[in-house]
Amino acid sequence: WEAKGQVLAPGFVDAHTHLYGVLAHGIPMSEAPSGFWSFLEDFWWPRIENRLDKEMICAAAEIQTARMVQSGITACYDCAEAPNALPGILQAQAEVLRKRGMRAILSFEATQRVSEENGQLGLRENAQFIEAQKEDPLVTGMMCFHTAFTCNADFIRQAFDMAKELGALTHMHVSEGLYEPNFCLEKFGMRPMFYYDSLGVLGKGMLASQCVQISAEEIELMAKRGVSVTHMPLSNCEVGGGIAPIPELLSAGVTVGLGSDGYIHDFFEVMRGAFLIHKASHCNPQVTPASQVWQLATEGGAKAIGLEKVGRLETGWSADFQLIEPRLPTPLAEHNLYDQILLYCHATDVNATVVNGVPLMKDGQLSNADWDEMTANAHAAAEKLWAA
Repeated sequence: WEAKGQVLAPGFVDAHTHLYGVLAHGIPMSEAPSGFWSFLEDFWWPRIENRLDKEMICAAAEIQTARMVQSGITACYDCAEAPNALPGILQAQAEVLRKRGMRAILSFEATQRVSEENGQLGLRENAQFIEAQKEDPLVTGMMCFHTAFTCNADFIRQAFDMAKELGALTHMHVSEGLYEPNFCLEKFGMRPMFYYDSLGVLGKGMLASQCVQISAEEIELMAKRGVSVTHMPLSNCEVGGGIAPIPELLSAGVTVGLGSDGYIHDFFEVMRGAFLIHKASHCNPQVTPASQVWQLATEGGAKAIGLEKVGRLETGWSADFQLIEPRLPTPLAEHNLYDQILLYCHATDVNATVVNGVPLMKDGQLSNADWDEMTANAHAAAEKLWAA
């Protein structure tokens, strides 16, 4: 396979995404939500999550999976949030991802915010999918619930117990904005991570996404217990949540992965966000160097979501890689390779994407992809969602 002038790199791992989220892009809005809680209560829950059905979610998954392959993403963790699409939504999504050949971990975000019955449906959806996919080499499952402010203590313990029995991780969103830490302080007298610790669930089986508004004491506790974190720099800006203390988490030894959150899927843009935002927030150009951001986008993300032998170009590891064809005005060299590609390349510069040794895109052409059909289906799903 001749790839002269191209750069061989591990495939990106989108460690936290919502494939259905693309359907919200461009939705009619009279004004932006006033804050994180308003974003959930007035917009995301009633206008997006509660209205989604299997057809919409699968249309979004099909086009977004193709777009991820174009961006050099070879693996992802997806969190479906659609209480009225139960049961069977995870298997429906899995069929789409198998067709594309993507390596993926899928989960359903179980929550009691709709009803206790719906919450139990969500937990069962995850457990049944995890069990069914144990032998699948590419598409597997994870336990998932929403947050400490939409799920009670018994529900949270139940989720972790089910996951432990199945040998799976448990994911939840944590402190994406100020609402959850304030809620936990008022209701439980402690911040979210200490609340989870009081429940006996904080540990290596926990995957906490966002972690924007966490304290130094929480970081110390997370490192001690072995919690993994996924970081979404761009979507945290969109919802006004703040800037996560990623340099502090990394310094403490916490495993961190990088994710799109279903917002912007060009992973070069996501990496640029992580590369630049923390320099600005710390007033220090030395934090989050390019080599570290590349690690978050590849091996770090794989480790965070529980994928083994993924994210590195090494003998015996999974053959998940990309070929990038940079078009740069200055020379590419060993000393500047990480910085040049991170700062100046885009998804359009990815020439090939390979998962498990199988080319999903070569010479810029996706295999087995009908863009007209996928786009028409996604447009129809979006229009159905918006019209509701």
